[in-house]
Amino acid sequence: MHALRAAAVAVLSTVVLAGCGPSGPAGGDDAPPKASPEPGTSASASADPGPGASTGPGTSTGPGTSTGAPADPSTSPTAGRVPAPGETLVRVTRTGGFAGQTHTLVVKGDGSWTRLDVQARPTGTGKMSAAELAGLRTALREADFARLPRTVTGGPTIYDGFSYAFVHDGHEVAADQGSLPEALTKVLAALPPFTGGAATP
Repeated sequence: MHALRAAAVAVLSTVVLAGCGPSGPAGGDDAPPKASPEPGTSASASADPGPGASTGPGTSTGPGTSTGAPADPSTSPTAGRVPAPGETLVRVTRTGGFAGQTHTLVVKGDGSWTRLDVQARPTGTGKMSAAELAGLRTALREADFARLPRTVTGGPTIYDGFSYAFVHDGHEVAADQGSLPEALTKVLAALPPFTGGAATP
């Protein structure tokens, strides 16, 4: 009787132990491993690039970043541009002389000109002919104001001589009569007269 009980207990123990083990290929407690991503891709990659992500060479979608090759530095926006009819082509102020007076000539892009006194009050007006205006434009172009110094010096002092201040194409040049380069002398010769008489360089 004891031997029968012992055998029954042994069989029962075997059955219980078998029930606690793996239940087969499909009955395991552990989840099957996940498939790895495709070669060359990242599981964390997003199809929609976020702000600031690069979209190609020389470009970027982020704020404050380059969107292409840097722009070439530009020259003065007025350089070489023909002034509109109502815009100033050249302004020249002459001071000194025996009387020590100041006169200013303002020539517009259409050739119209105005004389101003020392207080900028008009003292005369007129208009250059097409040929005269073309000659003035040529003299201004050949003077190359962009390459002239702000103050031209080095010439002899002329007592009771004139001093000139030129403004053209965004550039200002000043020179005494004895230091005037030939190019500026040609500009003066192409201008209307500063007073009622002929122009005196």
